[in-house]
Amino acid sequence: MLDALSWFFGNLWAGVAGIFVALANPGAWLNWFEDSESLMRFIFYGASTELFFALLAIFTAVLIAGLFHRPFLWGVVRVIEYGQNTLGRFFAYAALLLVLQQVVIIFLQRLFREGAITFGIGDVGFTQDISWWSEELKLYNALIVALCVGYTFVQGGHVRVDLFYAGAKYRTKKIVDMLGSALLLMPLTVVIWMFAWYFMWRNMIRPPVAVTNTLDQMLSRAQVVRWDIETIGFSPNGFNAYILFKVLILAFAGLMFLMAWSFLYRSLLECIEGPESDGKYIDKDQLGDEIAETASEIH
Repeated sequence: MLDALSWFFGNLWAGVAGIFVALANPGAWLNWFEDSESLMRFIFYGASTELFFALLAIFTAVLIAGLFHRPFLWGVVRVIEYGQNTLGRFFAYAALLLVLQQVVIIFLQRLFREGAITFGIGDVGFTQDISWWSEELKLYNALIVALCVGYTFVQGGHVRVDLFYAGAKYRTKKIVDMLGSALLLMPLTVVIWMFAWYFMWRNMIRPPVAVTNTLDQMLSRAQVVRWDIETIGFSPNGFNAYILFKVLILAFAGLMFLMAWSFLYRSLLECIEGPESDGKYIDKDQLGDEIAETASEIH
């Protein structure tokens, strides 16, 4: 037990120290094109125990400061929720682009028998086969899922399986929300991030890296590392930027991790302040339809 506590607090202190070391020496992990060792450090620490404890230290510091000055914690919640709403509302238009592009593809392919589509101005253009644009439609779906997930959470749009929550007391609900954020949502997003991080980098550099590699092992490969970004599609003329999907997995994990922070903070504040603060400062969309509003609340 003492060894576990010593390990935990030792790593927490190392995480705090690591924040200041990283900020004081940005060239040691951001100078990718002149120093390959900095790239390998960035990859290693991007899904490391050190990063986890650094984030935990920030989370704890914000929480303690917010308990002493609740307007500060409300401000953190509002900033995170504003960012999620703004991002989600913007990328929700990807659904419109998906529909418009599908209509253009059908008209050009079926009516005009065109084999390629070119977008450009003057002599500068981007030309790809029709099949490339057809497969690229999946990217719009991925953008909506990965980048609008936090926005949907803020709006209360996720489907919930309710066994006892609806009939629980107000503060019981808030305790359930806090436990769900801390014990389910945060750990899940951390696991997704760890594996998605290396999944992405294995398709961006050679030789490939793995979650089991130590920092010394990565630094020893720094002299031979080279960029090799994945450009292979599932068909000869199909969409070949599948690396973007791997980046979006990370974006999804990062946004949901931030959302878990915000939801835990909000639930704690609402638990402390009582029912009158339920839904405080939430910027929800106005649907302009009474039936749709009621259905949204039930959902």
